[in-house]
Amino acid sequence: MTAPLRSGEPTIVRVALGARSYDIVIGRGLLASLGSRIAALKPGARAAIVTDATVEQILLAETQSALASAGISATHVSVPAGESSKSIAMFERVCDALIAARIERGDVVVALGGGVVGDLGGFCAAAVRRGLDYVQVPTTLLAQVDSSVGGKTAINSRHGKNLIGAFYQPILVVADSQLLDSLPARQFRAGYAEVAKYGLLGDAGFFAWLEANADDVFAGRAAAREHAIATSCRMKAEIVARDERETGDRALLNLGHTFGHAFEAAAGFSDRLLHGEAVALGMSLAFDFSAARGLLPQADAERVKHHLGKVGLPTHISDVPGGVPGVDVLMDLMAQDKKVRRGRLTFILVRGIGQAFVAPDVDAAEVRAFLARKLEQ
Repeated sequence: MTAPLRSGEPTIVRVALGARSYDIVIGRGLLASLGSRIAALKPGARAAIVTDATVEQILLAETQSALASAGISATHVSVPAGESSKSIAMFERVCDALIAARIERGDVVVALGGGVVGDLGGFCAAAVRRGLDYVQVPTTLLAQVDSSVGGKTAINSRHGKNLIGAFYQPILVVADSQLLDSLPARQFRAGYAEVAKYGLLGDAGFFAWLEANADDVFAGRAAAREHAIATSCRMKAEIVARDERETGDRALLNLGHTFGHAFEAAAGFSDRLLHGEAVALGMSLAFDFSAARGLLPQADAERVKHHLGKVGLPTHISDVPGGVPGVDVLMDLMAQDKKVRRGRLTFILVRGIGQAFVAPDVDAAEVRAFLARKLEQ
């Protein structure tokens, strides 16, 4: 089991992708250094900040000041907060704003916000002028440990989540843990689901560390929180370096997502079920499904559900506010998942805690029967 990092100097995690390599910088109070870090990478660049209405009120002025201190002039565009902004309409709005501001290829887009802003801003950067450099400044735990890293950019379709997008890497990620101090408790819990995911998919020791130290992570104790963030980022960076475009190992990062995305879509991508909450539910179901297939003891699945439930995350279908649709709707939604290959379902299953694997060609009838049983509980 790894020891917690010491708080103090920023931790730098390198995402090794050859000419497209970049750093994830993790620590407290890093927003003030944003301008100098961008200027070192792109001397003379202007910036366009993409953010949402909530973050704009809290952090836009501070971000503009950090850029101005390094001589970087900045414009900005804001979208409504929430998953609904990952839409074609908002994609068009942001792209038009970048073009109207005359942001050029030598300039930089700064995605300042949570996963929605990061996904949307990154996709717009990938598309405008056939590619603008962009920097991720994630303001939620979920974004700091997951969506800001690895270059997946996307918006949603009415048919499902993240179905329109591109693989497009940032040039820098600045993960300021201080920005999490004011994050609503529910949002922090949702992000924690993605932290737990890294232990569950490939590091049993890290999951055991989380079981012992989750209280410190939630309480904002710097060493524990930054250790959780850095460990998650290291694991993702290693996986992305091996499989940038999700043709193999990177699919493991989708543990819980096939089930989770279906419930998220059924809830209308709304605040009724946040992405991280859907992932927690999906991971619980993935462990139960794996146990039902005889891949691991049911006791392992119960241990996972106990920990996720203890921190306040949903682990049973009945935990979804307002209920869920029937099995037919859920199966239709899963059929739209990006991991479907020629109509066959692909799941990330487990042989134990920290032992995830890709399971192609899962029998849809088996999944249907499993979900029907769960819906009755």
